[in-house]
Amino acid sequence: MGPVRSIIGLLLLLRIPAMASVVAVGLVGSVPAYPETETFVSIGTGEMEGVYYPVAKAICGVIFHELLAQGIWCSAETTPGSVYNIDGVQSGELDFGIVQSDVQFTAYNGRGQWHGRPVSGLRSVLSLYPEPVTIVARKDANIHTLTDLAGKRLNAGGLGTGTRATWDAIAAGLDQDKPVQLTALRPDETTSALCTGSIDADLFIVGHPSALVSSQLAACPTNLVAVDGPVIDKLINDHPYYTRGFIPTKLYGLTGKVPSFGGRATLVTSASANPRVVAAIARAIVTHIAELRAAQPVLRRLRAEEMVTQALTAPLHPSAAKVYRDLGLIK
Repeated sequence: MGPVRSIIGLLLLLRIPAMASVVAVGLVGSVPAYPETETFVSIGTGEMEGVYYPVAKAICGVIFHELLAQGIWCSAETTPGSVYNIDGVQSGELDFGIVQSDVQFTAYNGRGQWHGRPVSGLRSVLSLYPEPVTIVARKDANIHTLTDLAGKRLNAGGLGTGTRATWDAIAAGLDQDKPVQLTALRPDETTSALCTGSIDADLFIVGHPSALVSSQLAACPTNLVAVDGPVIDKLINDHPYYTRGFIPTKLYGLTGKVPSFGGRATLVTSASANPRVVAAIARAIVTHIAELRAAQPVLRRLRAEEMVTQALTAPLHPSAAKVYRDLGLIK
């Protein structure tokens, strides 16, 4: 049991009303009467500077009162990212996790770093939003396409991140005569490193708009890199959970089309998760779409029908599937 879970568990035991402000991510207001039993639910996210953490905070905030009436407390927890979240859900450290759909597929099918040890107990709850591969490069590095990265310094995230896992899939098809020089900087280090020349480009797997992408584009002369070509064609052909798309440049005050590809951010849990809790979380999210759209810019294109059918690269948890059938979202 982690320190956050221990502290919150103690507060729950003591029935401290201030718990609402701790777990409800800043919401204020009257707190309903406590049910007889209470369950603390953790959602693994990513670094605080990324998108997963504020998205999970928004989810917990929007559905707070509905869950509280059922004795469920929801909390977003920072983690290194997708790979960590899957392992955390598998081990029981985390109840839920937000992960990239390609990383989810790799784990469930026992590929990549899970080769020979598939996470067969991984279950989908729903998907959230598209995550196109996004590369920001310093202008004087002259990086406009993937092939221009040869021999350049690229921040591709640490080994516990989905960003690094996706980069490894891309890199397998690139020319290795002049390998890309990789770094694993923390998100709060990347803008300075990019502008001072410590790195030439920074890779994101991210929903848009992203505050970090915005800050890098504004901090010094930079450009977005086109992520397409034969290497990407083969990846998409081999992995149908990837789709082509474009970076939404208008969100950053830019013009022109920047092609890319990617999967979606997905919410996952374990097959052994409490069915009552999974059903409550699933129902609360898909029945509060309007509030979620207003709570976080990256969620403003949410559509319930897409969330319960697209990019679910592990089987739906049975309790979530029943909720969606009851709501008429799936057959």
